[in-house]
Amino acid sequence: MFTPVRSRIRTAALALSAITALALGATATTGAAAAPAAAKQGPTSVAYVEVNNNSMLNVGKYTLANGGGNVFDIAVIFAANINYDTSAKAATLYFNENVQRVLDNAATQIRPLQQKGIKVVLSVLGNHQGAGFANFPSQQAASTFAKRLSDTVAKYGLDGIDFDDEYAEYGNNGTGQPNASSFVYLVSALRANMPDKIISLYNIGPAASRLSYGGVDISSKFDYAWNPYYGSWQVPGMALPKSKLSPAAVEIGRTSQSTAANLARRTVSEGYGVYLTYNLDGADRSADVSAFTRELYGSDAHYTP
Repeated sequence: MFTPVRSRIRTAALALSAITALALGATATTGAAAAPAAAKQGPTSVAYVEVNNNSMLNVGKYTLANGGGNVFDIAVIFAANINYDTSAKAATLYFNENVQRVLDNAATQIRPLQQKGIKVVLSVLGNHQGAGFANFPSQQAASTFAKRLSDTVAKYGLDGIDFDDEYAEYGNNGTGQPNASSFVYLVSALRANMPDKIISLYNIGPAASRLSYGGVDISSKFDYAWNPYYGSWQVPGMALPKSKLSPAAVEIGRTSQSTAANLARRTVSEGYGVYLTYNLDGADRSADVSAFTRELYGSDAHYTP
């Protein structure tokens, strides 16, 4: 049986740090225009990076031996948190010291990837405090949190937001249980705030099963959705075209190369458009990466330290 979800180190995510307060109307930090990436035919490849332990720059160190295109198209900063302010009785956006460091140093940690043509999105994750994407008490509360997310994207010049509804521990601190409306309100407001940015779904948790409310189905508001169980094949159960779904999910260095290759082969043969990877670290993982790039793109992966 495969191991579900992620073998994450949570200590830094719970470290003492000030709750992030974003000024409304924050000005975007803009980088140089992205250089066109070398042409690459095949699925979109995604790399989650645990920034508590590893550098975002690792994502840009892999290119295809044939043609020189980027192996990875999307880099995910893992992870900010949705926390609960017990005084205000409201969800708040929180960055631990490692996530904050990446954002504060966007010029050296984010822009180099974007200049290669790699999109950089911020994952947001529960933090054991009762606040989650599925239990906002009102539409206004959901819209307020959506504004915090879109302000973050604008302030740091990011390419979007990824939702991961784990570890919320709904009910803690007197918070409500998941309701039908919250995630629909949240995603609808976020899409209205940033119509041209990425919104992706790590397809797990109460929010992932609450995509429709009041005649509104938010499935089409997502750019991508992916399987959350590494080493397995599971098609996300939402109404998106195959080009936006990743049924395959691998943890680099832990999922075997043969499994990664088989999942990549199936991605291509069944016509899916995304391939998800997790936990890219600073080691030379070209053998692990090549196992799936051969199937996805017909090329080995080259690692540049």
